[in-house]
Amino acid sequence: MVADSRYSPSARRRRLSALLRRMREDRNLKIESVNKQLGWSSGKLSRMERNEWKLPSVRDMKDLAEVYKLPDEMRDAIVSLASESRLRGWWIDFKDVLRGGLADFETGASMIRTYEALLIPGLLQTPEYAAAVLRGSRVLSDDDIERKVAGRLKRQEILAAEAAPSVWAVIDEAALRKRVGGSKVMADQIRHLIAIAERPNIDIQVLRDEAGSHAAMEGAFMILDFPDPADLPLVYIEAATEDLYLEQPEAIQNYVGIFGHICSSAESPEASVRYLESLI
Repeated sequence: MVADSRYSPSARRRRLSALLRRMREDRNLKIESVNKQLGWSSGKLSRMERNEWKLPSVRDMKDLAEVYKLPDEMRDAIVSLASESRLRGWWIDFKDVLRGGLADFETGASMIRTYEALLIPGLLQTPEYAAAVLRGSRVLSDDDIERKVAGRLKRQEILAAEAAPSVWAVIDEAALRKRVGGSKVMADQIRHLIAIAERPNIDIQVLRDEAGSHAAMEGAFMILDFPDPADLPLVYIEAATEDLYLEQPEAIQNYVGIFGHICSSAESPEASVRYLESLI
């Protein structure tokens, strides 16, 4: 079964992992003890609690419910989460070009806060700009680039969805002055930013060079918030070879603070649009 376009199985799996850990700890049970009672391998439950699984088993949830002596309501809750976690999202068709689970988490997010130092955020890129960025790697074929651009455009469909997330993007001036793809491609990209900034769910701020040093000098990041309070915020950091997801409350709070500081250092949304117009 395929999930609808605003559904995030990854968020369900993450929530289920946290719930399983909390239920075990509330009962003062050791991981080894639970594994032994169920005849599981030594690392199985710890992997489940660390969200290191792909398809949670409904059978496993029913077995845990017996060990934890869960009331029917809680038993049904974890069984339901396991079932929902097994649904296929649209991004499955692009798993060859969409790294990690970012597209999945974006789909279920209620707010996305992003800072980019050298690039236009992927959710706000034009096809031509995206292709030029990918072409700059000098390792991708034309077919690969076309496929990756298609995946990026598919990600952007959440911005016009019925329950579209709020997007708050702070873009460094350096990213706007790089003539990625040439003057025409870059001018069209800036026009796209101006147009999309008119949407009620999108705010764009430009962090000018004259602001000097700022709180996000170490690089780009994204903060994702989710509509259900049971799903804690998530920080995403992209690197050349792997993606990093931060879930610790202290780390999340740190990045929320950093984002607040750079918003204060950046131009207001209105002044940012005027600056974008001046670049064209």
